[in-house]
Amino acid sequence: VQVVESGGGLVQAGGSLRLSCAATGSIVSIDAMGWYRQVPGKKRELVAAISSGGRTYYADSVKGRFTISISRDNAKNMLYLQMNSLKPEDTAMYYCAASYSDFAYFSRNAGGDEYDHWGQGTQVTVSS
Repeated sequence: VQVVESGGGLVQAGGSLRLSCAATGSIVSIDAMGWYRQVPGKKRELVAAISSGGRTYYADSVKGRFTISISRDNAKNMLYLQMNSLKPEDTAMYYCAASYSDFAYFSRNAGGDEYDHWGQGTQVTVSS
């Protein structure tokens, strides 16, 4: 499975960005997918996740501002993160992750150990 993120960039506080993640390859068995972020020197943080059944989870820090969504077909899974009302503290490298099990969704592990595949990340910078 290959995971590739896109859509990051520089935006002013209060603005919006939409991140995209394409998961290709042997994706039929992919269940949960999620978005993580990391700032240099800090631990990776779970931002949002979605289960195979479409249940969603958001970190408290982004609830009401971010929306995770997914489209699935046999060839590709597309995961999105719509980010509105962005704040400078949202600045981070954002990573997309895919798991063969919904346990990754339900565990909500901050480190993302239950996810099997990760992208290279896309940088989001929010200026004040």
